[in-house]
Amino acid sequence: MQIPIIAEERHFLLVDKPAGLACHRDADGTPALLDRVREQTGIGGLHLVHRLDKLTSGLLLLARDAAGAALLGEQFAGRAIGKFYLALSDKAPAKKQGMLRGDMEKGRNGSWRLSQQCHDPALTQFFSHGLGGGRRLFVVRPLTGRTHQIRVALKALGSPILGDVRYGGAAADRGYLHAYALDFCLDGVDFRYRCPPAYGEAWPSLSDWPALTEPWGLPWPAAPGRRPAVNAESPGEPG
Repeated sequence: MQIPIIAEERHFLLVDKPAGLACHRDADGTPALLDRVREQTGIGGLHLVHRLDKLTSGLLLLARDAAGAALLGEQFAGRAIGKFYLALSDKAPAKKQGMLRGDMEKGRNGSWRLSQQCHDPALTQFFSHGLGGGRRLFVVRPLTGRTHQIRVALKALGSPILGDVRYGGAAADRGYLHAYALDFCLDGVDFRYRCPPAYGEAWPSLSDWPALTEPWGLPWPAAPGRRPAVNAESPGEPG
C-alpha cells in the first residue's frame, strides 16, 4: 500500500492516512502507517507528533527528525495548529452549530463518553450542513486532542458518525471521519493544507459547500491559546 505524500518540508512530511490503517503497530505486529511511510520514503527517523484513530482518514503530520518533533510538539501543545475535520451522520443533531465541552470519561471496552463536568474539558467546535435524505455533513474543529474526541462529541450531539459502530453510528462502507485541513506556522512560515476524502461512497461533493475551500475562514469563535486566523493564502499551501 502506497501512502499518499501531500507535502515534504524541512521539518515534516504530510501524508493522507487511509481509513482502517493504524498509526502504530497493533498487538499482532501488523505494519502500521509509520512503518509503511518509513519504508516508502527511506526516512528512518520519522516521528509521530499526533495521531488519527484507525477509523479516520486524512492529513497526518510526521516529523522528519527529533528537532522537527520538538517544534511540532510545541505547536500542538500550545493549540497553535488548526485542525479541521469532516464527518457524516444520518441522524439529526441537537443543534446545527456551536461548541461542545465536557470532561472525557472512560466507558466500557475502550470507549469514552462526554461528561457534564468541566474540570479539564475537551473542546469541540462545529458547523453542519444538511445534505438531504436525512444526512448531514459536519465540519469540526477540535481545540483539544483527546482520544475519540470528535466521535464522542458527535454521539453526545445525537449525530454519531456514519460507520462508527462503536459509538452508535449506522453501518457503512467506512467510518465517515476525515482529517480535512491543517493551518499552522513553523519557523515563521505559514502552512495551509486541504485534502478531500479519497474514497467512501457516501461523501458528498465538497463543491456544494464553497466555504470548505477555506475552513479556517469560517466564523469560528475565538479559540483560547490560538493565534488569530488570517485570510491570506500561505506559502505552504499546495496548488
